[in-house]
Amino acid sequence: MVHCRILIPVFAVLAAMVSGPASGEGFLTAYEDLPLPPGLTEEAGTALVFDSAAGRIVEAMAHGSVKPAEVLKFYAVTLPQLGWTRDSDTRYRRETEVLRLEASPEGRGVAVRFNVSPE
Repeated sequence: MVHCRILIPVFAVLAAMVSGPASGEGFLTAYEDLPLPPGLTEEAGTALVFDSAAGRIVEAMAHGSVKPAEVLKFYAVTLPQLGWTRDSDTRYRRETEVLRLEASPEGRGVAVRFNVSPE
């Protein structure tokens, strides 16, 4: 029996993964199943994750060259498919967590603040 071992430069792969911001059409790095709409990029280094007895608290920021209304429309369509219940344009609930979105105009685009906290 012949065994082959392929060595992968793990540190190079990890460095490439964390060196830049998360791109649009992906997911927030701080909250693994919260998608980013096309045109939105997570702001590197802004994520805050805190686990407590009451639940998880997550804050993150993203920016992009889309309009605030387009961001809110994306989440109105996408989040219910992921199990979130819509309370308003900017507030969703899932199990014991509440997601708040704040989409503010910024230059020609938008700045979006994500806040997930226990209900």
